[in-house]
Amino acid sequence: RYRVYLTRDRDIYIKLPQRVAIARGKSADMFISLHADTIMRPGVQGSSVYTLSDTASDAETAKLAERENAVDSLVNVDVGDVDQDVADILIDLVTRDTMNQSKVLAQTVVSTFHKHGVRTLPERPHRSAGFAVLKAPDVPSVLIEMGYLSNRSEANLLITPKHQQKIATAIIAVIDRFFTWNE
Repeated sequence: RYRVYLTRDRDIYIKLPQRVAIARGKSADMFISLHADTIMRPGVQGSSVYTLSDTASDAETAKLAERENAVDSLVNVDVGDVDQDVADILIDLVTRDTMNQSKVLAQTVVSTFHKHGVRTLPERPHRSAGFAVLKAPDVPSVLIEMGYLSNRSEANLLITPKHQQKIATAIIAVIDRFFTWNE
């Protein structure tokens, strides 16, 4: 039902704007960035989902976005042959709609993960900040933090095929729900 493209097929670093460019180059209808990161509080466990925002939802998310954003540049949107004022308005409208769709996608991630037994952070599993990897102005995008490697038990869980399959199944259900609602 879907055509899936990976930004990479081996363990190499691809700059964040290039990841966005890959998604846009494939005319993506959705962009999901999967992460397993560390956090300063080793007791934290559970998945979370992030969307783009000009201001971070909290200080911890702001620090995470700063660390993730090795490079921060906006990908150009082609609005055709119009004057700059009209182009700015069109870009603003597209970006706002995309951010709204991304929020719906994030809410779908949280509710679907719960239904599939994938643990999420107990408080505010949906957060936002200026993540460079989410800056495609025309592609709904989320960053899913599958768990935290700074928590030893969660790090051990993340490497098990059973847990990986549980997360993958939940993500497929998220995609199905999102596209069913947007058909």
